[in-house]
Amino acid sequence: MDARTIVVLEGDETGQELLEQSLRVLAADVIGFELALPRFDLSLEQRRATENGVVLEAAAAIRESGLGLKAATVTPETRDDVGSPNRLLREQIGGQVIVRTGRRIPGIVPVGGAHAPISVVRMAVGDAYGAQEWREGEGEDEVAFRTERIERRICRSVAEFAFRQAERMGAKVFGGPKFTVSPTYEGMLKEEMDAAAERHPEVPYEPQLIDATFALLLKNTGAPLVIPALNRDGDILSDLVLPLFGSIAGSESLLVAFDEDYVPKALMAEAAHGTAPALFGKDVANPMAMILAGAALLSHVDEPAQQAGRAIREACLEAVSEGVRTADLAGHASSSEFTDEVIRRTRSKLEVWASL
Repeated sequence: MDARTIVVLEGDETGQELLEQSLRVLAADVIGFELALPRFDLSLEQRRATENGVVLEAAAAIRESGLGLKAATVTPETRDDVGSPNRLLREQIGGQVIVRTGRRIPGIVPVGGAHAPISVVRMAVGDAYGAQEWREGEGEDEVAFRTERIERRICRSVAEFAFRQAERMGAKVFGGPKFTVSPTYEGMLKEEMDAAAERHPEVPYEPQLIDATFALLLKNTGAPLVIPALNRDGDILSDLVLPLFGSIAGSESLLVAFDEDYVPKALMAEAAHGTAPALFGKDVANPMAMILAGAALLSHVDEPAQQAGRAIREACLEAVSEGVRTADLAGHASSSEFTDEVIRRTRSKLEVWASL
């Protein structure tokens, strides 16, 4: 990865506004060093104007630097439009895994027993997304078909990363696909999970079918979990897991590409939420997830950057804990006011740590 270069992917509506708040926190006068932040305009208007050429350019830049920070973007609904930039970025970057971690936000009451972090590690490509679809027949005899595919390489990446993530978190690898109903297709992921469990015998492993996983999550006793999943299963799981912690505001999303030893070679971070058009221009949306996304990237640079990333994460959670909250967390702070507080706390932490 190119030291201290983060490729910035601009977005749409509130997504772009929150990106700008995140970049304020990454300024040199806050974190104590300069980042190179080349920018690419991935707004819907520019994607249409370049016929997705700007998306390909942005992906190439991330492949070169190793790090990207993306704002939320609008995906048009019609089939003959430019489509989803996320899918194209995942393919071009070589992303294999998407990681979303739900974590406790201080002062926010979680749902049920969700106290310790829960990471959903899902396929970034294949499965239901990008499947070939067609219909045959007419009237009540019309039939719809879909041809899906998954790759053992991607299954192995999901499984291996899940066990390494669990080892870092002190967590249990939990859940899995519906391999009893689909032993050939979904069973491929289960085979790789079992193989990874043998490579990591120190990590607790409790495989479950996907439907049981959903049910048992609602009875979670509070233990940290890592859940490997197929692409669509993981997408749905994320939408359940993150709100269990009272808000999706404390969760960034990471797209990871690996080298041959399953060491990350490229990462793209973003918030787990969308463009929130109803909040556009009002300075009320919560920027915490985008700020945490930037902090997550710093964890993959050098030691000073890693310290800055830790300071930013702590500053976000402490600000919420001490009552500086946006409306979604039952507070009254604006987007910019919350960012101001994170900046103040980050500077203070880094100054104190430097003196020690």
